[in-house]
Amino acid sequence: MEEQVNRIFAIKTTSKQERTVADNIKKAIETGATDIKVVAIIVPDELKGYVLVETPESLARIEQLAEKVAHARTVVRGETTLPEVAHFLVPKPVVSGISEGTIVELIAGPFKGEKAVVKRIDTGKEEITVELYESVLPIPITVRGDNVRVVDRGEGT
Repeated sequence: MEEQVNRIFAIKTTSKQERTVADNIKKAIETGATDIKVVAIIVPDELKGYVLVETPESLARIEQLAEKVAHARTVVRGETTLPEVAHFLVPKPVVSGISEGTIVELIAGPFKGEKAVVKRIDTGKEEITVELYESVLPIPITVRGDNVRVVDRGEGT
């Protein structure tokens, strides 16, 4: 009997349907609608339009699975390796890519839509302290890192 080796395949999906495809694959396996074995399903945020599937099955079997699942378009030819997708498995801190002096726009909370300059970053708590850009009195406001969108990475005034 040959040793079972898991492969990783990328399934192309309909735009913004990655989570749906992953849920449908899971449902098909749990309900017994398919006998195709799947070890893991990965839906990385950075990889738009694709779902990664870890399986001992062949490419042809994964193509059969993709045909049965709604919003799954096609299987990318060839398999990928764990080192190639390992960086998708480690979550990035929300405040990565933001530095002091960066101009951001607040996208949530009472100051939504306001532009601000980053004054301090707390990577441990994933919070940043900003001062509103057009404020007469500079008042520091601390917000979660996922409540801002970077507008300009240049040094603020």
